[in-house]
This record gives sequence, structure tokens and C-alpha cells, in this order.
Amino acid sequence: MIIGDEIVKKNKYEIDMCNGSIMDKLISFSLPLMLSGILQLMFNAVDIVVVGRFSGSEALAAVGSTTALINVFTNLFIGISLGANVLAARFYAAGKDDEMSETVHTSILLALISGIIMAVLGVIFARICLELMDTPEDVIDLSTLYMRIYFLGMPFFMLYNYGAAILRAVGDTKRPLVFLIISGCANALLNLFFVIICHLSVAGVGIGTVISQLISCILVLRCLYQTEGSYQLRFSSLSINMEYLKQIFQVGLPAGIQSTVINFSNVLLQSSVNSFGSIAMAGYTAANNIFGFLYVSVNSVTQACMSFTSQNYGVRKPKRMDRVLVDCMILSFVVSFAMGCGAYFFGPQLLKIYTEDPKVIQCGMEILAYTTVTYFLCGQMDLFPGALRGMGRSGVPMILSIIGTVGLRIVWIFGIFPAHRSLKVLFISYPASWIFTIVMQVICFWFVRRKVHRQLLGENA
Repeated sequence: MIIGDEIVKKNKYEIDMCNGSIMDKLISFSLPLMLSGILQLMFNAVDIVVVGRFSGSEALAAVGSTTALINVFTNLFIGISLGANVLAARFYAAGKDDEMSETVHTSILLALISGIIMAVLGVIFARICLELMDTPEDVIDLSTLYMRIYFLGMPFFMLYNYGAAILRAVGDTKRPLVFLIISGCANALLNLFFVIICHLSVAGVGIGTVISQLISCILVLRCLYQTEGSYQLRFSSLSINMEYLKQIFQVGLPAGIQSTVINFSNVLLQSSVNSFGSIAMAGYTAANNIFGFLYVSVNSVTQACMSFTSQNYGVRKPKRMDRVLVDCMILSFVVSFAMGCGAYFFGPQLLKIYTEDPKVIQCGMEILAYTTVTYFLCGQMDLFPGALRGMGRSGVPMILSIIGTVGLRIVWIFGIFPAHRSLKVLFISYPASWIFTIVMQVICFWFVRRKVHRQLLGENA
């Protein structure tokens, strides 16, 4: 918080993003967020490993086949939470306590309402959506059951994510990591109990997930309630401030739409994988779980870029915003290339964690060959929209991302893939779409950056 020219740090968890060196603070911000994402996936992997080992390949395929569809439902509202993060970071850096408090209470109430809506929609439309994805008859009943149980936990899931977005806005990524460790360990133990001891198969992992989401929700809300800062939460003050809701949606809604539409392309891709049968589905499930570790790692740098850019935008420091982006590009490349190479070269060993079936492992390696070593491209592609969202510009990068990733993949799936049916041809669409999108995003960023710099330098004059 800024009072006059003095910078006051409220507690040890917050990071001063607007002064001093950048790279060490980016690492300090990104590393706990990266670990949080990796741990979340490891705990989710327990779902897959437990059902794969103790309930068979049909249960494994059932749980895995719902991932892309669940993301379509959830990512719209998760994307909107980015708007809350950007707005809160801007107000916090500028020392606007009242505006910060209004943003917090609007965001938390929005999270609760959206979670309830998603729970209702998920329960009602689960089977219909799975049928539209051509989910095989031998797994659709189990997939539907898992999805319906999973969506009952959506209010808890959304409250945690929006609460964590507020904490990230002030630079606190450490406490959400602690909360995740607690809830994730609970999830792992509950999975083992419900599946191995109670023999509930996919229902067991679904119930364990919902209970763990409740635990993480309680922990993050308790953290916000007990803080002494401007982001303190009081349940009696929950209300929707329409002015701030509009600003949250201006940044967050395009991000949510982008994420949802991109995941829709992944649903189309899942449908293409489904056409190869349950072996390929199981291979994709395992490979996609490994692929997820790469995503959360580079996404932590993107989140850092957005938060750091937003705070520096709030205090009118355009040159520092440029340095943030350059440092984030370096950090993202190092992280994604190292992890991508590791995921590919140790792919067979990693896939054996999920299954011993050599045919499933072969399918998984076909997918990893084209999506791991090249993943640094995806990291660079996401940084430019992240920086633009930090400046409050989210609409144009959304359109370009949809054209570059979704548009190209749809053309690939319906134009190229039918004539050359193989997993190899199907998944080459990933690096191809990343390169195409990077070119468009860089051009967009260049023009927006010039406009924002003129605006901020004019205000500082």
C-alpha cells in the first residue's frame, strides 16, 4: 500500500511489485503458484491413478474423458476471476482501500453465485454433453456419475479460486499453497478410503474431490476474514458493486470466453481421440495429465506477468511494465523448455505411473512427442495476452487467441485429420496453432503498448 511517498508492507506474505529488482520477485511470486498448480495436478492424478489401479481401464477412461468438458464449464468463471485479480492489484498498488474492499466483496459474492449456477448446469447437462462428445457406451454411465458429483462442489471450487485471486493481487501466493497442500492431502486420503475400502470407484474420487474443495474454500475465506489489510472480508458486507463488476467483466469475461472456447477445441480433439477407442482414450488421459504439469508451470509466470503489470499500471510505471514482460519471457522459456524436455525424455516412466498397458503407453508417447518439447511456444503465446490484461485490455487478445488456436485446430480436425487419421497428425495441431497465434499477439501487443505508454506518460507529465 502507498501512503504519500512511503511504501508500507502490511505483512510478510505481500510482495512490492512496483519497486526494486524484478526477476527475484517474479520467482518469489511464481514459484509458490507453480508448486500450487503442480500439487493440484498431483492430487488430481491420485484420482486417475487410484481408479486406474483399483477400478480398471474403463473407470480410468471415464474420469479422464470428462476433463476437457469440465474445463469448458469452469474456465469461463475462472477467467472472470482474472478480472478480479487485475482490478484488485491496481487498487492495492494505488493505495485505494475503499475501492479494494468493494472489489473483494463483489468478487466473493460473484464466486458464490457462479458456483451455484455451475453446479445446477453440471448436474442437469452432464450426460447430454458427454453424448455429444461421442463418449463410448462402456464408460458413459461412469463418466456421467463422476461429472455430477464433481459439479456439486463448484461453489467451494469457485470461492477458493476467487479468494486466491485476491491474495495473488497483493503478491501472496504462499498461503494458497499451504491451503492446497492441506486440502490435497485430504483429497488423496479420501480417494484411497472411498475407492479401496468403500469400493465406490469413480463416485469415490468424486466425493473425495468435493470434500477437499470444501476444505480449501474454508481456509482461503478464513484467511481473508482474519487479514488486517484493505482486502479484509466481512460476510455482512457482501454485495455487488455494479461499477466494479463491470470492470471485472471487462478484463475477465474475454479471458474466460477465450479459455472456454479453447477448451471447446480440446473437447473436439477429445472426440477425435474417442474415435480411436478406449486404449487411445486412456493414453490421452495419462498424457494429458502430464501435459497439465507443463501448463500450470508456465501459467504461473503468466499470472505473475499480469499481476506485476497491473500493479505497475496502477502506479503509472510503463517502463517497468516493459521490464516485467521481458523478464517473464526469459523465465517462462527456461521453465517450459526444461520441463518439456524432461516430460518427453522420461515420458515412458511417467506414463507407467498411470498404467502398465504397453499399448496405452505407446499412445501416450505419440501425444507427448508433439506437445512437450515445443511447449515453450505456448508459454510465450500466453504472456502477451497476460500483459495486455494487466493493462486492462482483454478483448482483442481474446479474439486473436480464438482465431489462432481454436480456428486453426478446427480446420485441422475437420480438414486435415480425416484424410490422415493418426494421433501424430492430430496433435501436430498444437505447436502449429501456437506459432500462428504468437505472431498475431506480438503485433497486437506492439500497437496497444504504444497507446498505453503515451497515455501513462501523458498523465505523469
